[in-house]
Amino acid sequence: MGREIRKFCRCQSQWDGDAYRLYNLDIYGYQIYSKTGIYGSVPYLLAHKLGRTIGIFWLNASETLVEINTEPEVEYTFTQMGPTAAKQKVRPRTDVCWMSESGIIDVFLLTGPTPSDVFKQYSYLTGTQCMPPLFSLGYHQCRWNYDDEQDVKAVDAGFDEHDIPYDVMWLDIEHTEGKRYFTWDKKRFPNPKRMQELLRNKKRKLVVISDPHVKVDPEYSVYAKAKEQGFFVRNPEGGNFEGICWPGLSSYLDFTNPKVREWYSGLFAFSAYQESTDILFVWNDMNEPSVFKGPELTMQKNAIHHGGWEHRELHNIYGLYQQMSTAEGLTQRSKGKERPFVLSRSFFAGSQKYGAVWTGDNTAEWSYLKISLPMLLTLSITGISFCGADVGGFIGNPEAELLVRWYQAGAYQPFFRGHATMNTKRREPWLFGEEHTQFIRKAIRERYTLLPYLYSLFYHAHVASKPVMRPLWVEFHDELEAFGIEDEYMLGSALLVHPVTEPKATMIDVFLPGPNEIWYDSKTFAHWEGGCTVKIPVALDSIPVFQRGGSVVPIKTTIGKSTGWMANSPYGLRIALSTKGSAVGELYLDDGHSFQYLHQKQFLHRKFSFCSNVLINSCADEKGHYPSKCVVEQILVLGFRKKPSSVITHSSDGKDQPVAFTYCARTCTLSLEKLSLNVDADWQVHVK
Repeated sequence: MGREIRKFCRCQSQWDGDAYRLYNLDIYGYQIYSKTGIYGSVPYLLAHKLGRTIGIFWLNASETLVEINTEPEVEYTFTQMGPTAAKQKVRPRTDVCWMSESGIIDVFLLTGPTPSDVFKQYSYLTGTQCMPPLFSLGYHQCRWNYDDEQDVKAVDAGFDEHDIPYDVMWLDIEHTEGKRYFTWDKKRFPNPKRMQELLRNKKRKLVVISDPHVKVDPEYSVYAKAKEQGFFVRNPEGGNFEGICWPGLSSYLDFTNPKVREWYSGLFAFSAYQESTDILFVWNDMNEPSVFKGPELTMQKNAIHHGGWEHRELHNIYGLYQQMSTAEGLTQRSKGKERPFVLSRSFFAGSQKYGAVWTGDNTAEWSYLKISLPMLLTLSITGISFCGADVGGFIGNPEAELLVRWYQAGAYQPFFRGHATMNTKRREPWLFGEEHTQFIRKAIRERYTLLPYLYSLFYHAHVASKPVMRPLWVEFHDELEAFGIEDEYMLGSALLVHPVTEPKATMIDVFLPGPNEIWYDSKTFAHWEGGCTVKIPVALDSIPVFQRGGSVVPIKTTIGKSTGWMANSPYGLRIALSTKGSAVGELYLDDGHSFQYLHQKQFLHRKFSFCSNVLINSCADEKGHYPSKCVVEQILVLGFRKKPSSVITHSSDGKDQPVAFTYCARTCTLSLEKLSLNVDADWQVHVK
């Protein structure tokens, strides 16, 4: 089920008397391991055992309880000699009971039989992850709130001064005039376009917040127009529903009404949203919806929506409709040319089609860093690949060690944003002393190095429903030991990541799956056979990441101030050989911002394969065409057992070129530098 759920349990699990509650609520500093509802719900259950994966999708947006009871069941096999000779076999039996407050029974059984089959079957029902703009995979800097234009300018300059890349500056509710969305506080932000131009010149973006509540104020044009057209949720007596939220007394837009969604989308047009530009993107918060003095801080269940439906019928899907409308508005303002970016706190099945989600108001404690891994893995296997947790914890003040460890974890997760609530100490990456700044810089730069691989993973999530971040059992579904592991994960099929989530750690245990696999430490190049647990020493700058033998990971070899500065920078290939001396990988490339990859097939999809000491770059999809000036300038081969006598590149025009190389016998690594191999052309590298 899609919430902050638990590990995948084996047969020792027992029902503890509590049901999982799927009911979207604004829970500030939520309790970990609680089964109560928090910000989003996906009524979807995955069951996995050796040889089989199935799914159950319970399509219902009202409050839903799910009881899961797992217990051993004894099977008897009788022989011809009678019952005394019967053989006993104990199997786990899991009973699941779904209870929804309202609606119809609309259940889909996904028969698998593999995890990837179930993911694909589920995507046929709910859609795949939208293809994000490249900038949104960079690092995001946020807090409640950056004070004014000067504050934004100083923080932006701080990243450059400390040589830390970032892509997006965020503004919370204080940027508006009295919490009226689509406006600007004229004292704090007197010239928003100038501020956006400052960011644009650095090839960076701005994200602003837009919540679903609207301040009751007849002088506020958004309120006046929505009221005039009957676009608010109504109370049972027929008047507009009113509740308390950030602006004070507020009404709530009825996003279940297609006309409201169309109108709301139009508010993002440049002509309507004064002082907005095409580098401004949007964050939907408080959209469970949050109502401060309402029952459980949300809307009363008998409020009335479009078509006469009570709120109880569709509570869990309310936030999805706001995110849908926002994404459509950002797309429309560019006349359908540019991809939107929208982050939403509330979500439901299908939210992946409209943007990203995050795990909400977490706390600056080690336990919240630790729980973020299974939370994000759960979201990932429910189709919502673009997910993350607030780095450092939203609530409280993280110690320097915790902040460093959180940046290291976030660098290898899909959505990467630092965020903090008001009244916390400032925690920009350079405020914890030079040593810690150095460690955080290193983590963020590793993220930017890995962007070609990450972007390629999002393409596969978009077209083939493959999660970006994966529990081990998704890749190793016949390995029992992998089933219950939640403190490490696969990033795609090539990288295993084990974030350090305990204070003062000097050694961690890492399970390396697959008895026929070989794994390479991404920093030391040491290697281990799979199917065992190894002890790995860690220092405060360590991010334990292991590359799977048989994979090729594309990287960027130079880092810019943001993704925009890296469009034409060179690539490198990290090739990790399997036990058979082979490897395969892919690179997906497009313009990073438009829909031309979809409508005009302007994309590049390349396949890299290493076999019999020959590396081949070939086209993986003939339908795509996208000219690129980029070259592959570095190739690193891990697990190469013998120093070669020569290395020669062979281009498609028949020209051969000898290549200088370095071989290290101690680490069995072959390094090729100063290459100039066009990434969009066919070529081969022969190692002799």
